[in-house]
Amino acid sequence: MRFLHTSDWHLGRTLEGRSRQEEQEEFLRELCRLVRDERIDVVLVAGDVFDAFNPPASAEQLFYDALDELAAGGKRAVVVIAGNHDSPERLVAASPLARRHGIILLGLPREGPAPFLMADSLRTATPGRVAVPAGGPSWLELAVPGCGHTAVLLALPYPSEARLRELFQRTIEDEAAVQQAYSARMGRLFDQLAVNFRPETVNLAMSHLFVQGGLQTDSERPIFSLGGANTVLPGDLPLGAQYVALGHLHRPQAVAGAAVPCRYAGSPLAYSFSEAGQAKSVTVVELQPGRPADIKEVHLSCGRPLVEWEAREGLDQVYRWLEEGRDGRAWINLKIWVDAPLPLEEVQRLRRACGRFIDIRPVYPERRDGAARESRAGLPVDELFARFYEHRLGVRPGEQMVALFLEILNDGENPEGGAGAP
Repeated sequence: MRFLHTSDWHLGRTLEGRSRQEEQEEFLRELCRLVRDERIDVVLVAGDVFDAFNPPASAEQLFYDALDELAAGGKRAVVVIAGNHDSPERLVAASPLARRHGIILLGLPREGPAPFLMADSLRTATPGRVAVPAGGPSWLELAVPGCGHTAVLLALPYPSEARLRELFQRTIEDEAAVQQAYSARMGRLFDQLAVNFRPETVNLAMSHLFVQGGLQTDSERPIFSLGGANTVLPGDLPLGAQYVALGHLHRPQAVAGAAVPCRYAGSPLAYSFSEAGQAKSVTVVELQPGRPADIKEVHLSCGRPLVEWEAREGLDQVYRWLEEGRDGRAWINLKIWVDAPLPLEEVQRLRRACGRFIDIRPVYPERRDGAARESRAGLPVDELFARFYEHRLGVRPGEQMVALFLEILNDGENPEGGAGAP
């Protein structure tokens, strides 16, 4: 049986206000091609389908169109679990329709699909269609066309303490103990679910969680509490699994220290500049009962890269790169070495010349050569504000902006007619 493992689509997410809709559509087209080319039997989506609990309608349309094509009319199984960004209830709302196409949507831990043999109400087996002959809370057995064996999948949506209803009392001093207790609780849960594994079935697990040792990027909004109390230790993953498919971390990677093959599929697009230059991929896994997993990482070509330019020769260098067509499809963070603040008109000219600039950040001589900076001691507060504004935006603030800042500052110092107020 052949599986494709993907996760962290984050449909609806933007990059500093820039839409990623076209790139996400491109990814889903590529995913559907890969599923066909790789002769995939089961698609595993390990959480964070959407970027928000209330995604835009366009993101939901993308999701449902992709599910329809991936499932191929019930000939291919698709199993989707909720991540920390997904609304569990919203994700599973379409389950009555989805199951008719071999699509299983799971929103909460301990949630599981009712067994079904086909999509209609007669519940009689239909050749060439996906079936779920057995299942229960957080697990299911899958039968897919053309396979002489079935798969037992432990499917655990994002297991926050609240969703598991395991609310620990904590203080800063006992964070380590809380983390160990959470991981041990997860280990016991996986052990309980793993009793459904059988020698004659393909056995695997899927969840959306943070395993200790995973490499993070800036685009992940933490799913674990202060001190990492929602961290799972590698030793608490299900030992009987032939493969563990994980979501949450955006860098594709194997989990170090795990006793079983375990991977994060990673996000299909780079969602922050900390992922610049990072290769994106999905994972294809071939499994047979009682045999080691055959795991293959398949790199993706979709999406615009994220790059950082350092124009140490100033504006002329930037315009020369643009004329050369450098990084023609990329989203760009620009650092430009200048001797004086960039006028607002020049910043606007740069943005007109290239609509792919996300951030334009001037670098001044004192910042690049390490020379001693002019002392700010004794400068009036309006001048300090003006310098800070210029440092961040590259232009001096106007008189109205400075006056507004001083007005807000004075209001803060004298609230409700306090000390110093008339």
